[in-house]
Amino acid sequence: MDKYSFLNAAHTAYFADLYDQYLQNPDTVEPSWRAFFQGYDFGMESNGVTEELMEEFSCDHVSENLTKEFQVVRLIDGYRTRGHLFTKTNPVRERRTYVPTLALENFGLSKNDLDTVFSAGEILGIGSQTLREIINHLERIYCSSIGIEYMYVRNPERKAWIQEKLNINDNQPKFDVDQKKYILKKLNEAVAFESFLHTKYVGQKRFSLEGGESLIPAIDAVIEKAADYGVKEFVMGMAHRGRLSTLTNIFGKSAKDIFSEFDGKDYEEEIFDGDVKYHLGWTSNRETANGKKINLNIAPNPSHLETVGAVVEGITRAKQDDKYAEDPSQVLPIVVHGDAAIAGQGLVYEIIQMAQLDGYKTNGTLHIVVNNQIGFTTNYLDARSSTYCTDVGKVTLSPVLHVNADDVEAVVHAVLFALDFRMQFKRDVFIDLLGYRKYGHNEGDEPKFTQPLLYKAIAKHKNPRDIYAEKLIKEGIIDQDYVKSLEEAYKATLEEELEDSRKEDKTVITPFMQDEWQDFVRVTEDDMMNVIDTTYPKEKLSQIAEVVSTLPSDKKFIRKIERLVQSRKTMFDEDKLDWAMAEHLAYGTLLEEGYDVRMSGQDVERGTFSHRHAVIKVEDSEEEVVLLNNLSDTQGRFFIYNSLLSEYGVVGFDYGYAMASPKTLTIWEAQFGDFSNGAQIMLDQYISAAEDKWKLQNGLVMLLPHGYEGQGAEHSSARMERYLQLCAKDNMFVADCTTPANIYHLLRKQMKANFRKPLIVFTPKSLLRHPRVVSTVNEFANGSFQMLIDDVDAEASKVKSLVFVTGKFYYDLLEVKEAQQRDDVALVRIEQLFPLPVKAIREVIAKYSNAEEIVWAQEEPRNMGAYSHMLMHLDEAKTFRAASRRAYGAPAAGSATRSKRRHQEVIDYVFDKTKNNQR
Repeated sequence: MDKYSFLNAAHTAYFADLYDQYLQNPDTVEPSWRAFFQGYDFGMESNGVTEELMEEFSCDHVSENLTKEFQVVRLIDGYRTRGHLFTKTNPVRERRTYVPTLALENFGLSKNDLDTVFSAGEILGIGSQTLREIINHLERIYCSSIGIEYMYVRNPERKAWIQEKLNINDNQPKFDVDQKKYILKKLNEAVAFESFLHTKYVGQKRFSLEGGESLIPAIDAVIEKAADYGVKEFVMGMAHRGRLSTLTNIFGKSAKDIFSEFDGKDYEEEIFDGDVKYHLGWTSNRETANGKKINLNIAPNPSHLETVGAVVEGITRAKQDDKYAEDPSQVLPIVVHGDAAIAGQGLVYEIIQMAQLDGYKTNGTLHIVVNNQIGFTTNYLDARSSTYCTDVGKVTLSPVLHVNADDVEAVVHAVLFALDFRMQFKRDVFIDLLGYRKYGHNEGDEPKFTQPLLYKAIAKHKNPRDIYAEKLIKEGIIDQDYVKSLEEAYKATLEEELEDSRKEDKTVITPFMQDEWQDFVRVTEDDMMNVIDTTYPKEKLSQIAEVVSTLPSDKKFIRKIERLVQSRKTMFDEDKLDWAMAEHLAYGTLLEEGYDVRMSGQDVERGTFSHRHAVIKVEDSEEEVVLLNNLSDTQGRFFIYNSLLSEYGVVGFDYGYAMASPKTLTIWEAQFGDFSNGAQIMLDQYISAAEDKWKLQNGLVMLLPHGYEGQGAEHSSARMERYLQLCAKDNMFVADCTTPANIYHLLRKQMKANFRKPLIVFTPKSLLRHPRVVSTVNEFANGSFQMLIDDVDAEASKVKSLVFVTGKFYYDLLEVKEAQQRDDVALVRIEQLFPLPVKAIREVIAKYSNAEEIVWAQEEPRNMGAYSHMLMHLDEAKTFRAASRRAYGAPAAGSATRSKRRHQEVIDYVFDKTKNNQR
């Protein structure tokens, strides 16, 4: 019997459709068909169909037409897979050559087949058509001004949606006359704004959008249509290129304010340092053409490219959690990248890996690349190894659209396609807006030094507005005078704004997201030293302790976990609360008072040192139990997430979260303190400087495990010296607590204050279970944060050596002091390192007036730790005898024996100044 007879029992369109399904997802095809298609594919060679295959599929078995149908389906698949490589997306130079091409011969077809009708056309939604017509449709869909990559998408529903969407109007724009005129209006604003600045502020840096002006009508179109989808808020991040135009023409920032910034006027506030004009953020409210009210935010950004992307995602998630928990897609993040930056900056990969994680997802981000084809002076061939700058988007199987920035209708069409996808599937989309950069990296730079040929081409190239105007004139939609009148009217308003600007002497900077911060005030260093009431009734503490000590009785837990959880109540009853209980009670009390708490970082649910156990797993199902969410019906929400293995991206995200949600205690915990090194850019550009640069308050808490226990260089020091060096005036709090009560009050103080400052806390490792590191319930209920803790056992008149110390080293010294019965030594702990409690320190020095010496003791090397900080902020410290390890390049020795010896030598020297033999 003919083994292929079953093929003749159905219409060829059915085969074509089935084969298309097989190419996309073989497992969805019935096994016998799958085996047949596998055999067919096996017989195909890269240059077409083998003679053996043609003989196998002879007319005796399978009609020649059916064989050709399969070949046409393969052609369609070729366009879908590789069509983006053969698009007309580069406005100023030829594309690179890729092989194999989409030539007919590569699919077993020839010109003789062009007028043959194939049922495979039904795959494109055009019915049975000639091969010539099928190719015309494929060229329009995949190889014109828009190229799309999506065939790697594994989800059949998403892939089918994309294909159906592409088939509509052959993926070509279809705007009516009014829409086209509006697009031209926005494009004119983009072009005229840059032209105006170029004339009025010759040679000043503005990082113009020229060559990528179609970004403005694109973003405008996204905002208008997204509002119709029900989006209420937009959060945008972008670097400097085109930012000023975006601020004015999208966000509605007055050009007058921008001109004031160009004129370099001083600021109205003395304590505010400000930033360059193309780094500033902005918040505004806008009404769309359809009457929808929306909130727009563009986050302030530093020069460190891509940094703002992590912040934008955090801001977005905070807004979603706070206001749109039922439908988070009502907040839309848009991140605008540069082509060199998105390809070269590893942070982008970290952010993209967050996109579908429970703790960090934001229901899809629109990533738009303003592709200049050059980074400062570096050609794209030297800037990446991948084919496209957007190839990182394939990590999450996100569709990528490459668009010719000169074809503004195609640009708007592409971004609206991307928006539709985001709203449908709540996933990321990437748009590669391929244009050019008219001038150098800045307007004072000479690009011909490094790209002479490219810039000869750019010098002759028309701007996108004029290109589009010519198109509309040919279509009979506008006449020659229409663009001129548009430009003159827009420039007249700019001239008026410029004149108004020059009547003012000072620049006023509007705070970012002022609505979220209306209940908070900005404060100075003196205000930061005020005592804040953090007391909490003992009976309510007892109720919280009961909840966090009680596991659900109907679930089975690991016995060790059961004992650990039950011990929480025991220590409360015995009046000896440890560090973990301090955390639970701090979070619990804040939750009961209506605050939210968010914590993230590597392994925070259990805690790196297995002390927290905020999330407890049911033994036989791994169901998660979070006891802190069981306090009451009116409590705040407790969010805790183990993070991806990222510092830079996650700290940026949580900083953004805290920026948008000041009534949430937002905490990032490092696995070990020095792991925050990977987030150093966030510390330098945002955490330490944002209030001075951008008027931004932020209450992010960073918990950094610190302490020398012989675990080597990377697991000892949180590099406190780096944070302390960043401290100035009133920019942050830095603490190194030694008691559970103090960390409890410190965390509560962070929320109870009517201002927000970043808080850096050097937390212990060995002290988490140290028998001496306990506090009483009364210290929790009725105490307050202690910036300095005096030696309560010292008799001032007997003290000859006054020792100031911070952190875990105190307990090492206390053990020796007690063992040696040294009543001539007082150990005084400085719990807050910044702002340094200078007044309290001086009072202690005066109290111990009989002391013959004052010692600064630290376990860190001399060039690390807090010693240099003390010298800078306390004049008296210049007379202190410093007891520390000597200066080293590495924080600690890798040898536990050597580390222990050095540690002991420092302790010996604290108590006996003749033993100055540290190594």
